Amino acid sequence: MENSPATPNPAPKTSSGLAIAGLVLGIIAAVTSFLPIINNFSAIIAFIGAILAVIALIGALRGKHTAKSLSIAGVVLCVVSFAIVLITQSMYSAALDSAVDKLKSGSSPVSATSGDSASTSDASSTSPSNASTTPSDSSSSEPAIEVDYSSMAIGQTVTLENGLSITVNSIDRSTTKYDGTPLVKASITYANNGSSSVSFNIFDWKCVDANGVETSFYYNMGDDQLDSGKLTAGGNVTGNVYFEGNPVKIVYYSNVFQSESSIAWVVS
Repeated sequence: MENSPATPNPAPKTSSGLAIAGLVLGIIAAVTSFLPIINNFSAIIAFIGAILAVIALIGALRGKHTAKSLSIAGVVLCVVSFAIVLITQSMYSAALDSAVDKLKSGSSPVSATSGDSASTSDASSTSPSNASTTPSDSSSSEPAIEVDYSSMAIGQTVTLENGLSITVNSIDRSTTKYDGTPLVKASITYANNGSSSVSFNIFDWKCVDANGVETSFYYNMGDDQLDSGKLTAGGNVTGNVYFEGNPVKIVYYSNVFQSESSIAWVVS
């Protein structure tokens, strides 16, 4: 009687490299999913890891390997990491928007006064285009005077919603650069009439020439140049800002997020 040939033993099922790779990518994505900016890459890593883990899970269900648990863990970890990225980015975006809104708040002009204390005018509206002054004589029948904050006279003071008052005190054209090129020197005063600290900065200022070209200030080394810092309630500071060329307006920007400004003084 002939012996029947021996049946070869089936090859043992092994783990899956795709399942391990998906799990590792899921762990990396989870660890970095809370970090701002970096979590943009975390989302990509989680997406790739999820694809690898799903492929590995399909293979495990078909009996090609025994890494079913690793595959499921990889899928879950990648999906959770991706969700964390979306949630944290939404939180960071809301926090950034809130910070920007806080910086922008209080930067609109609410009143303007002339340099002559005898002819003070207060605007009744918070909008530059609709702001108007109220005459000191309440019985006067003259109409209210509209305030154009974009064409104020030298010596006129503008007050913002946060209580910060800014005045361009005077213009001096006698200053020159080291090479003899003329400069325009503007004396500027900040006064904090509000209840909270406010910032001032030389970078708040630009000038516009007759052609409508807007340029930044000229850095002129000297002790009298306006610096930057914070004013506590009741504080004030005066300094000079220098401009090249022949500006027709000096423009004030109340925060770095402004693309245009509605506050300017006409240079006579």
